[in-house]
Amino acid sequence: MAQVFHPSTNTISKVTIFGGVFIVGAAGWAVSEINRAPWVTEAQVARVQPVEFSHKHHVQGLGIDCRFCHTGAEEGRFAGIPRTRTCMGCHAEIWKDAPALEKVRESFRSDRSIEWVRVHDLPDFVYFDHSIHVKKGVGCESCHGRVDEMPLTWRENSLNMEWCLACHRDPAAFLRPKEKVFEMGWDPEKADPPRTQREVGEEIARRNHVESLTNCSVCHR
Repeated sequence: MAQVFHPSTNTISKVTIFGGVFIVGAAGWAVSEINRAPWVTEAQVARVQPVEFSHKHHVQGLGIDCRFCHTGAEEGRFAGIPRTRTCMGCHAEIWKDAPALEKVRESFRSDRSIEWVRVHDLPDFVYFDHSIHVKKGVGCESCHGRVDEMPLTWRENSLNMEWCLACHRDPAAFLRPKEKVFEMGWDPEKADPPRTQREVGEEIARRNHVESLTNCSVCHR
């Protein structure tokens, strides 16, 4: 019987098969990298807000504690966005006629909330309780980054599930003493006496009964 295909077809078919495997692998890698890119996760991208608010000025410059504005941080599921009256508690006296704060004054006069752009917004299918993280010893900085160095606020981390799981699998790498939860730039190795994060974290995990939590139902209820 005459040969139907040229012998080179065997080589072509092998190259095609192996090439297909590499193409599929490369496509998977590309999708994974794109999914982590800032233009998808919006991490490291400063949000445009109706009023330019500088955490750097208020936290680092003036020393205002996170809880002064975010009143639900310790006891609520959500840290909360401050009411306009909180802003006006200071700005009724300080920079009270500044054009940059006209929207704040208008919000106060009209009793209509400022439509702030939410920076940390989890999907609706994710259950998250801010207070339990604070009570167990997770510092603001671990999730939100150095907000005291942000003239405009951005999302420090991706909020992807793999990022959450990094902490849920090894919470000791992130835990800190309760009195240091709201402190920016805290470093256990600069404490007195100096200790490693691992030592501090494991001690706090035992004291606060923190275990590795990777069951799907913890966050997806």
